[in-house]
Amino acid sequence: MDDPLVLAAALLHDTIEDTDTTWQELRGAFGEEIADVVLELTDTKWLDKTTRKRLQVQKASTSSDRAKLVKLADKICNLRDMLASPPAEWSLERQQKYFDWAKEVVDRIRGVHPELERRFDEVLARRPG
Repeated sequence: MDDPLVLAAALLHDTIEDTDTTWQELRGAFGEEIADVVLELTDTKWLDKTTRKRLQVQKASTSSDRAKLVKLADKICNLRDMLASPPAEWSLERQQKYFDWAKEVVDRIRGVHPELERRFDEVLARRPG
C-alpha cells in the first residue's frame, strides 16, 4: 500500500472524531481528497455507541476503496492492541464482542486488499477466549 492519500488519511483518520478539527481545516491543510476519506471514517459522536457500531458495519461496503483500506488497517491495529493489552475494565465477553464486530465490518469490505485481509484473519484467529 503506497498511495500517499491513503497513508495520510490513515494517520489522520480519527482527527475529526477525536479533536475539534473540522473537515474544512483538514481540507485546507491536506487537501480535499484526504479530508473526504477522513470524513468517511468519522463516527457521529452524538449517537450512542451501539448505533455508531451498527452504522460502521452498514457504511463499510459503500465506502471508497481508500476508506476501506484505512478501515481494514485500523481494525488490524485495534485487534492487535486488544490482544496485547486489553482495557482493564473490559470483560472477556466484551473483548470477544469487539472481535466479532470488527469481523462484521471487515467482511463488508473484503476484496479491497487480500494481503491485509489475510493479516486481519490471522489476528482474528487469536480472538480471546
